[in-house]
Amino acid sequence: MQTSLSDVSSAPLSSGGQAERSPRILIIGGGMSGLLMGIRLLKAGIRSFTILEKAEKIGGTWRENTYPGLKCDVPAHMYTYSFEPNPEYSQRFASGGEIQDYLERVCAKYQLAPYIRFSTVVDSATFEADRWNVRTQDGAIHSADVVVSACGILHHPKMPDIPGMDDFQGVRFHTARWDHSVPLQDKRVAIIGTGSTAVQIVPAIADSTKQLSLFQRTPQWIFPMPNKRYGNPQKSRLRKWPAYANWLRYSYSKLFQWTFNRAVIGNQMLLKMIQWQCEYHLNKKVKDPELRKRLRPDFKAGCKRLIFGKGFYQALQRPNVSLVTEGIDRIVSDGVVTTDGKHHPVDVLVYATGFQAHNYMRPIRVTGENGLKLDEAWKEDAYAHRSVAIPGFPNFFTVFGPYSPIGNYSAISVAEVQTNYLMQLIEKMRAGEFDCVTPKPTVTMQLLDKMHQAAKKTVWVSGCKSWYLNSKGLPPMWPWTFERYQHEMKTPDLSEFRVFSRAPDVVSKQPHVARAPVARPPGLVGVVDGQVPVVDLQTIEV
Repeated sequence: MQTSLSDVSSAPLSSGGQAERSPRILIIGGGMSGLLMGIRLLKAGIRSFTILEKAEKIGGTWRENTYPGLKCDVPAHMYTYSFEPNPEYSQRFASGGEIQDYLERVCAKYQLAPYIRFSTVVDSATFEADRWNVRTQDGAIHSADVVVSACGILHHPKMPDIPGMDDFQGVRFHTARWDHSVPLQDKRVAIIGTGSTAVQIVPAIADSTKQLSLFQRTPQWIFPMPNKRYGNPQKSRLRKWPAYANWLRYSYSKLFQWTFNRAVIGNQMLLKMIQWQCEYHLNKKVKDPELRKRLRPDFKAGCKRLIFGKGFYQALQRPNVSLVTEGIDRIVSDGVVTTDGKHHPVDVLVYATGFQAHNYMRPIRVTGENGLKLDEAWKEDAYAHRSVAIPGFPNFFTVFGPYSPIGNYSAISVAEVQTNYLMQLIEKMRAGEFDCVTPKPTVTMQLLDKMHQAAKKTVWVSGCKSWYLNSKGLPPMWPWTFERYQHEMKTPDLSEFRVFSRAPDVVSKQPHVARAPVARPPGLVGVVDGQVPVVDLQTIEV
C-alpha cells in the first residue's frame, strides 16, 4: 500500500516554532556506507528515503569483489558497525564472503529492503528549483531534498594501457569481475599487478595452476600479521557477551590508531618499527638473495597502503610460480611479451590493477547551483569540505568522499563519523532551521590548504607512486590523527556553511540564515517535459 512519509501541514512544531518535517532523502549506493546511512535515518524516525542500488543486491565492494583469497585488510571485529557486532567471523581477517553475509544480515535485521530500489543506475543529479532531481538510466527522475552519495571508491575497475590487450585469445578479466566459471587447474595463469589484491590471490591459487606468472612493476611492503582462527568457543563467548565483541572492536581500533595511523602521518619512531617488521618478514621468508632483492621496495613502508598478509612470499617460491619484473612490452594472442623480448605463454590473464579511486561518484553527472558541474569544480582534483560536502552543491553530501581518513583504517569507523555529522545537519533541516546548506568556498579552501601543508609531513609523499596521490602529488586524505577527525566532526559548525530557508520568519529570526534563492515551483511532481515520470520520495511502498 502507499504510505505518506512526510506531511508538513500536520507535523508538530519544533521549539523554534517551525513545523517539523521529514526531508526527502536519496542515497546513492547500497554498500556499507549506504546501508549505514539508511539505518541512521530509520533510527531517527525518518522514513522518507530511498536507496538507489545499481546491482541486484546490496554489498558494494564486497559484492563486486569475489576473487580467491579475498580478505579484509583490517581485523574483522574492527570492521563492524559499532551498534551491530558480529560474533560469526571465523578469522581475524574476515573473508569477503563473511563480510557480505554480515551486511546482508544487517540489512535484513533493520528491514531496509523496502527502501532499496535495485538494478537502478544513476545517470545524473541536478539541483534545480531548490531540490535535487536524480535521473536514472531507466528514464525516471527521483526528486529529493537531500542527496547522499555513498558510492565508495572501490567499484570502478582500472584497466592498464598495454598494447595488444584486445588481441589476447584466452580468458581475461579484472579481479573485480572474477569469472568463477573458468577452471584454473592445468592452466597457465598470468596476474598483472602486485597490490594487495594480487598478494591475496597468489597464495590462494598457486597450488591449483599449472604455471602462475606474476608480473610486477613495483614491489610492496608486507606486514606480517597472523590470521588467527576463531572457533566455536570464541564465537559462543561473543554471542553470549556482546560487550566482549565491543571490547575487541575498541581494542583493535585503538591499536591501529596508536600505531599505523600515527606512523603514516609522521611518527618516525613508529614508522621505523613498522619498516623493521616488514624487512624482517621479507628476510625471514625469502631465502634466495636475488629473489629477495627483486621483492624489496625502494620506498618507505606505509608510502603505499600497507599490506597485511601471510603466505605470499612462500607461494612465490613454489616451483610452478614465477615473478616477472621485466616491463610488459605488449600482449599477444597467446601470452605476454616483456621488454627483454621474452614470450610468456598464458591461458588465463588476470588484471589486478586496482580501481579508479579518484572518481568517487562519477561517471554520474552532478550539476549544482547556477549550473555548476562537478566535473568543472573538480577539473584539477576532487575535494570536499570535511570530506562530506562540496561548495556550490547544496544538500549534496558524500560518505567516504575526498580527504577522508582512509590510510590503513576501518572504513566503517570513518563512515560512522561522517554519517553522524550528516544526520545532525538533516535533523536541523527536519526541525525547520533551514532548507539548504552548502560549505563556504573560502572556509573549504582554507582547510584544504592546512591539510596540504600537513600532508607534506606524511609518509605518503616520501617518494612512491601511489593511487593515494592526486595530480599535484598530494594525498586527498586526512593528514592528522583519527581522534582529531572524530573531535572536529563531532558537531557541524554552521559558520562554515551557507544556509538558506524558504520560510521568511526563519530568515528574520536567524541572521545566519539567508532566503532561499529559488522557490520550489508548485506542481513539479508528476511529469517533466510532458514525458519523463518523476518519483516523489514522499511516498514509497512499505
